[in-house]
Amino acid sequence: MHAGHNHRSFGTPSRVLKVSSAVTVAYVVLLVVAGIRGHSLALLSEAGHNLSDLLALILSLGAVYLQGRPASSTKTYGYHRAGVLAALVNSASLVLVSFFIFYEAFRRLQSPQEIHAGLMIWVAATGVVMNGVIAILLWRTSQDVNIRSALLHEVGDTLSTAAVIVGGVAIWFTGQYWIDSALSFGIGALILWSAFSIVRETLNILLEGTPSGVKLERVEEAIRSIDGVNDVHDLHVWCIGSETRALSCHIAIADIPPSVSERILRDVKERLLQDFRIDHTTIQFEHVECEVAHGCVIQVAETAEEHHHH
Repeated sequence: MHAGHNHRSFGTPSRVLKVSSAVTVAYVVLLVVAGIRGHSLALLSEAGHNLSDLLALILSLGAVYLQGRPASSTKTYGYHRAGVLAALVNSASLVLVSFFIFYEAFRRLQSPQEIHAGLMIWVAATGVVMNGVIAILLWRTSQDVNIRSALLHEVGDTLSTAAVIVGGVAIWFTGQYWIDSALSFGIGALILWSAFSIVRETLNILLEGTPSGVKLERVEEAIRSIDGVNDVHDLHVWCIGSETRALSCHIAIADIPPSVSERILRDVKERLLQDFRIDHTTIQFEHVECEVAHGCVIQVAETAEEHHHH
């Protein structure tokens, strides 16, 4: 599905992301103000958590925009990596935010402050409604894999905000202010877990590692299973951007005319797209032995033909 696909009820994914981002910014401001006025670290921690959701929304919006930009002579793959770099920088900053929350929570455990539980409850309730509505809007456009990642952030945030409500009710009835710090530890851990997962994913993309969830052995087996494929080597699979997977390889086939080998190429591409969501392929066909050395650079004889598909 392309980013510009229209939905009858909610418009395009980019419109949904813009509205969701604007609402989330307003809620982050509300959390910060309410957290300071109500002396609630849990609300301030939620502001940090919502900041991570805002990052996910903005990155998804950026990806929708950048995916629509054409490649150029200087940016032959387009601008897919721009969003990845932004994700790495912002997720690293979220790690610092989570450690600050841990520090403040530990400090408050030693000297608890009076919490305005009522304020804590109604602000968190507002957040549950807001995040729930955003999650529904994103769910209606979640056929796009890029949008689905933002949806997961919103669902997680809805659950953590609901936990703040439970904590506020517990403080209201028990007067135990340490509950606020305990909630902050949990929210900080959630931010840290989310940030580390983003850092790990972005570094894997930048280092051109095999995409998460893809096993090279299974890709090779799938290619070998295609009728007419005799051998596969010099196989590489990597991510150009967060949702764009690429593959290059050498495939040995019989000495057949190009018109016949086109069928093999088509079958290989269809299998890669269907089973592994690999849509950018560079495949070289050969019908002679190839000595694999430093990326198959030494050939015993000339190859029969070469296919490059973009």
